[in-house]
Amino acid sequence: MTVFDKVKELCNERKISINELENSLGYSKNTLYRLKTQIPGADKLQKIADYFDVSTDYLLGRTEIKRSIELTEKDEKDIQKELQNIINGLEGNSYAAFDGQTIDDMEEEDKELLIASLENTLRIAKKIAKQKYTPKKYR
Repeated sequence: MTVFDKVKELCNERKISINELENSLGYSKNTLYRLKTQIPGADKLQKIADYFDVSTDYLLGRTEIKRSIELTEKDEKDIQKELQNIINGLEGNSYAAFDGQTIDDMEEEDKELLIASLENTLRIAKKIAKQKYTPKKYR
């Protein structure tokens, strides 16, 4: 699938024509039709991607994922806060034992691996939640 095919597909989703897109982007007539045979420059590609809120990799056919969900600085702070709450809840709690050991009794290496695993799980959960529950107009 060419860049033009991807752009045409995105236009159809938005119910606009290629000509309307060209006008919106400030391109001359038939500029986007040249995408059938040419790969656009980075600036044009980025302008199209920004208009449709998709990645340039999606337009180039490198991935089928239209949007990459990125975590903000606030999301990172929330993850660290939640991670600390989990760790605090595990410390000294005999109900949260791993192979009969509490987190306090674990070797430092095992403790670091557990914390890294929890942090990664929180990041994945946050990205899934953002993708699932953020309205399209705010993406």
